[in-house]
Amino acid sequence: MKKYLMAFALGLGVVTTGFAQTNDPAAKTILDNVSAKYKTYKTVQASFTLSIEDAKGKNQGIKKGTLYYKGSKYRVTLPGQEIFSDGKTIWTYDKAANEVTISKVDPAGGLTPQKLFTNFYEKDFLCKLNGEKKSGNKTLQEIELTPTDKSKPFFKVLITVDKAAKSIVNTKVLQKDGNKFYYSVSNLNGNANVSDATFVFDKSKYPGVEEVDLR
Repeated sequence: MKKYLMAFALGLGVVTTGFAQTNDPAAKTILDNVSAKYKTYKTVQASFTLSIEDAKGKNQGIKKGTLYYKGSKYRVTLPGQEIFSDGKTIWTYDKAANEVTISKVDPAGGLTPQKLFTNFYEKDFLCKLNGEKKSGNKTLQEIELTPTDKSKPFFKVLITVDKAAKSIVNTKVLQKDGNKFYYSVSNLNGNANVSDATFVFDKSKYPGVEEVDLR
């Protein structure tokens, strides 16, 4: 699940400001514009589709999920898997095992959805604009991100941006092991009505759940 969350975080919005001077100015401007728009969102609810392709080019299936985000709180759901966080605690639930792992939020580490809307990536990637293309009545721009830290499990991220809407259309995360994660985001609501209870694991709703407390 952590791998899915990391890839989804990249997929939803690798956008920020303050990239190094070696970056493509055109790509930086595009990301700045997307970042500025995303930072106006207060409470987010978004649907996403995840497709995974293995190193041999075989499709491993398609998963549909939902993200909820509010301040330091978030919730990510995928079939059989859920992550809840109230900003202090993280609950990772595995449906097949009916098990929830509880851990503390590490402010200095980990890739979490709230970091999508901050400057988390400003020193971690080099970016360049690969070009534009037409898709129906839309102009799409592809930006290539390369991590400066070569120890990362991925070596390239390709982001497609809707030029007029200044929003992420889809993202591809290319892993060093040959796996590829393809994400598309839809129905993003930046002013969703989401209660704080959404971000807390309620044990009473999961009868017989086993808790693994790592706090």
